[in-house]
Amino acid sequence: MKLGKIPAEFQQALPVLRKLTKAGHEAYFVGGSVRDVLLNHPIHDVDIATSAFPEEIKQIFPKTIDVGIDHGTVLVLEESGQYEITTFRTESSYQDFRRPDHVEFVRSLKEDLKRRDFTINAFALREDGEIVDLFNGLADLKQHILRAVGNPHERFFEDALRMIRGLRFVSQLGFTLEEDTFAAIKENNQLLEKISVERINIEFVKLLLGDYRNKGISAFISSQCFEYCPQLAGKSQELLALSHLPEMTINYESQAWVLLLDQLNVNETDIRSFLKKWKCSNEMIKTVQAVFHALQVRKQKEFTSELLYQLGEKQALLTEELLPFYGKEANPAKVRHDYQLLPIHSLKDLAVDGNDLMNYFDKKPGRWLKELLTFLERAVICRQVTNKKEVLLYIAEKKQIESAQ
Repeated sequence: MKLGKIPAEFQQALPVLRKLTKAGHEAYFVGGSVRDVLLNHPIHDVDIATSAFPEEIKQIFPKTIDVGIDHGTVLVLEESGQYEITTFRTESSYQDFRRPDHVEFVRSLKEDLKRRDFTINAFALREDGEIVDLFNGLADLKQHILRAVGNPHERFFEDALRMIRGLRFVSQLGFTLEEDTFAAIKENNQLLEKISVERINIEFVKLLLGDYRNKGISAFISSQCFEYCPQLAGKSQELLALSHLPEMTINYESQAWVLLLDQLNVNETDIRSFLKKWKCSNEMIKTVQAVFHALQVRKQKEFTSELLYQLGEKQALLTEELLPFYGKEANPAKVRHDYQLLPIHSLKDLAVDGNDLMNYFDKKPGRWLKELLTFLERAVICRQVTNKKEVLLYIAEKKQIESAQ
């Protein structure tokens, strides 16, 4: 098969391929970018594979960085962009189910493509647009089938994360796992215990964000891979409930975690420990906690001014966008409007600050100051008083007198 038109992303990188071939080496575009071209999907990364060994690559290109030299990858810096070029290689046994014990550089494209995970990811593209398909990936692509390259047991023993990647592709592409490939995943699912949570996290989040999420989650359940993921063992029914939510795309990672936690019936107080087990960042945890709490409120009633203020516009919109998953209509325009109408949007907007209060009362900082600022902040947000300095100082004095009585 030959492409009628080479996409702009590849055309931009063609000079790199030509420099390699001019020097007497083979060079191809490989991997997911070739698959995405065939599916008319956007291209994200342009990867190049070559018969040139790393030192030979570095002799051809004056500006390079050894980003993965032990595995044959060199980052080439050209005027047209930065490109990872990887030498054809074969890999030995995998003692830890993650990394090969030994990598051997080879001159054969076929030997290199044999180590790819799935046939639809084992294409190579020549500079003239010709597709090299050594494992019938084009047929699988046409039939929407995910099939491991060669023996699926060997592929998953080489890198057990490929099992989750396969499930992720089901979610992203809507493809179906080929029978033997799926059976191998189900038989080897316990190997996921050997994989770092960080790596599983990346693939699992992509699965949750896929356009065919419910199909991906169903495969995740039936393969029983969930039993070897943090906090999910024994949660098949809860995950099934997640797969029964409306088939709408989830836009953000934080929303995916919120929906998952909600279907798992996780208590608000346990969210932090749950997400820590998944190695989520503190920033992500804070966002999920805020949106989760807000969602429980929003499912029952409109946002209050106080909750809108606490959330901020971004988190309020993240919450609002989740309502259709519960059969409720979202109104992001109203959320934006109501947020903009708030008297203040942060403590910095308050007409008095800590120095004003300390000077007015001639007192040193202490717990009283924080409590008084919080009281004034809430009074303004709830429109009990106007945000004017003289008014706030009057209210503050009144509050202080009441507290002293």
